Amino acid sequence: MVTKAIEFLSQVKAEVKKVTWPSRREALGGTAVVVAVVFLMSVFLGVVDALLAKLIQGLINI
Repeated sequence: MVTKAIEFLSQVKAEVKKVTWPSRREALGGTAVVVAVVFLMSVFLGVVDALLAKLIQGLINI
């Protein structure tokens, strides 16, 4: 069991060496895009939620 774990970890180490990691600038750019999209979606969903709440409230008060 221990030998299988050691073999697995050595294979993981070999695979990690093959990975092309993004540069710092690329990582920050991708993070900025994700943050911007999440912000825009939260604003959009907040507006839709407020409009639907007003609509439902208007229907209940009729």
